[in-house]
Amino acid sequence: MSPAATAKAEAPETSSRPSGGRLLEQPQLRRLTLHGHRIAYRKAGSGPALVLIHGITSSSATWERVMPYLARHFTVIAPDLVGHGESDKPRGDYSLGAHASSIRDLLLVLGHERASIVGHSLGGGIAMQFAYQFPERCERLALVDTGGLGRDVNVLLRAATLPGAEFVLPLLAATRLLDAGRLAVGVLRSLGLRARTDVEEMARGHATLSDAEARAAFVHTLRSVVEPGGQRVDASNRLYLSAHIPFLLVWGEHDSIIPIAHGRAAHEQVIQSRLEVFANSGHFPQLDEPHRFIDVLVDFVESTDPATLDAEGWRELLDPH
Repeated sequence: MSPAATAKAEAPETSSRPSGGRLLEQPQLRRLTLHGHRIAYRKAGSGPALVLIHGITSSSATWERVMPYLARHFTVIAPDLVGHGESDKPRGDYSLGAHASSIRDLLLVLGHERASIVGHSLGGGIAMQFAYQFPERCERLALVDTGGLGRDVNVLLRAATLPGAEFVLPLLAATRLLDAGRLAVGVLRSLGLRARTDVEEMARGHATLSDAEARAAFVHTLRSVVEPGGQRVDASNRLYLSAHIPFLLVWGEHDSIIPIAHGRAAHEQVIQSRLEVFANSGHFPQLDEPHRFIDVLVDFVESTDPATLDAEGWRELLDPH
């Protein structure tokens, strides 16, 4: 059964600017309707498909610094997840599995049966879920400061899962953290946020929660993966299934939201994985060190062969005896 999707008549605008003698395509937001809901996404470039999945309270805009350069090499697709950015925020399923299914359906509607999947933070959990649910569609897996590999997570996110948090969040958003200067920085740093970009992006994300629909989507999404004691989803027991796929881990050494220890432990567990530690980054290496991020990701894709897996190969991974 093909996904029920209808493309909007809205055509994306593109602009370009010179860089090293070459023109860069600036991806603009596009929209289509999928299962009755508006989905916003950015798309640019040509060649093998590369999907960029953002984290919680973020949007496809988190990839703006790197997308034009990646689009020189790939067809880059960066959605606003349902409940985020310019996409609709309906009542419904905000689990990792639901998001992974939406990514699959978006890819199919855009004419791509397979892709390399890149996920940041919550998006990393979705990327792993995509690879698990649809292994035949995942050519490579790149996880950036990902959730889903251990219990630890910043106290601010754990607190947002407490009963009644949905009534406190509007007050946080109303403080206009983006404009609160040193006070906001001091408060967020007291909650364990150290890197400047981590503070700015968390403040930016919380500022979006003044909207009731965005707030409800945030709470439902967060509670599906985090509880007051920490992350509730841990994919570590399924990492052995990544033996068939090129696997990259990128982590900011100063990540104050999800500790780098999770990335190092996953790297040790998956022998053929590649770990890149960004010494000058926090939780957002694509923002803190965009040029290195581009170089690492392009090299990873171009130096590896896409995974191919059929049902029999998947069965052998699940039961090698």
